[in-house]
Amino acid sequence: MTENEKAEGLEPSSRPAPASRMTGSLARRMIAIAALWISLLLIGGGFALDRVLTSAITRNFDSSLEYVLIAMIRSSEIGPDGEVRLIEPLGDQRFLEPYSGLYWQISGGGQEPYRSRSLWERTLKAPRSHIDDQIHTYDSDQFVDEELRILERNVILPGSEVSWRYQIAQSRETLDAQIGAVRKTLIPSLALLGIGLIILAALQTFYGLWPLRHIRRAIAAMRGGQNRRVDAPLPREVQPMVDELNALLAHNEKQAEEARLHAGNLAHALKTPLTVLVNSATGSDSDLANIVRREAATMQRQVDHHLARARAVGRRGAAQSRAVVWDSVQSVSRAVFALYPDTRLDAAGDRTVVVQVERQDLDELVGNLLENAAKYGGGSVFVTIARDGAMAEIIVEDDGPGISPADRTRIFDRGVRLDSGKPGTGLGLAIVRDVAEIYGGSIALEASEDLGGLLVRLRLPAG
Repeated sequence: MTENEKAEGLEPSSRPAPASRMTGSLARRMIAIAALWISLLLIGGGFALDRVLTSAITRNFDSSLEYVLIAMIRSSEIGPDGEVRLIEPLGDQRFLEPYSGLYWQISGGGQEPYRSRSLWERTLKAPRSHIDDQIHTYDSDQFVDEELRILERNVILPGSEVSWRYQIAQSRETLDAQIGAVRKTLIPSLALLGIGLIILAALQTFYGLWPLRHIRRAIAAMRGGQNRRVDAPLPREVQPMVDELNALLAHNEKQAEEARLHAGNLAHALKTPLTVLVNSATGSDSDLANIVRREAATMQRQVDHHLARARAVGRRGAAQSRAVVWDSVQSVSRAVFALYPDTRLDAAGDRTVVVQVERQDLDELVGNLLENAAKYGGGSVFVTIARDGAMAEIIVEDDGPGISPADRTRIFDRGVRLDSGKPGTGLGLAIVRDVAEIYGGSIALEASEDLGGLLVRLRLPAG
């Protein structure tokens, strides 16, 4: 275990894996994909371009031989003895130089082949298995030291019934040299183009991901206490993520501030009862038992109140917070009215209304309202559930004496009770107001026109 692991309290088995093992590099992934795609395209394109250029060079080479072949046929005639001969010599001097690489030959009629001097003692093979009425082109390796490109055609000359085979052959050395020169230029050019495109893709990747480095530096500055938000101008593709990050930071700051505020309020609320207890115990007060019970009840009310707020704050950011209001009303009413069996409950409205509140918090809100209505009402409680735009309304009415307009604001203060003859802590409506506001809702007190008592209108965000 390293010193850092000891300081952080991490066991070796629970040490987080390095980020590179889990995610790798986004830049390397993008560059690798670009390099692979560029390589495939250049290889495929280079192969196709090589085929096109090779075919063009070969066609040009064959065209020059075909021109000579046609010229040779036009210059041919039948001699007195029935042999074929050329009335005009072919213009290329290489036909007269032995082994020059350019040859011609005429064969047929069972006679000795009539051939160019460049062939010297050699003879071109004249296959008898087929007759070529059109020009036939092929490669031949009949000469050990020289690969040939041969064009041949069978022709019947005027005054002769013999099918003469005309052949023009040229060494492939020139053709292969031309194809090799093209490939020597093509392959390095495509390789250089591929390297350039990959470098360009790498530069584009690093430039495109550069805003993420700004975000990293901004977060480091926030951790160092220099900034509180990421406020640098960023591209529109990255800005939504930064906005969500800033919103998350604001949410966490708000929760931390609320936690500090609750802790301070709770400490302040418990300080006075504890002081009274210490003074009473030190002064040997004769009524110590009653003082302890009274102050303990006060502390219990404060603890319950702040625990309810803390639970609501902790659950507020949960995106999956959903609760069906009708189910909560039915569930809570059975528990509340088991304590007040003489009270009658009626409920109506939309049974499908859903609120963005945790079910436990919704049960506590509804439970406090129904318990107050049953406790201070005259025996009838009516609940209405409705949807009003983006908000859901839970209206609780009773037939009790109601609350005067002057007391409807004061009743939300912690510990305020208008009827001290009934048991309670005086925190019910205060808890309902605080929890509802945490979820983005509200509570209002009005007079009930139907039952004549109090009407409580609780509004919560609808799901």
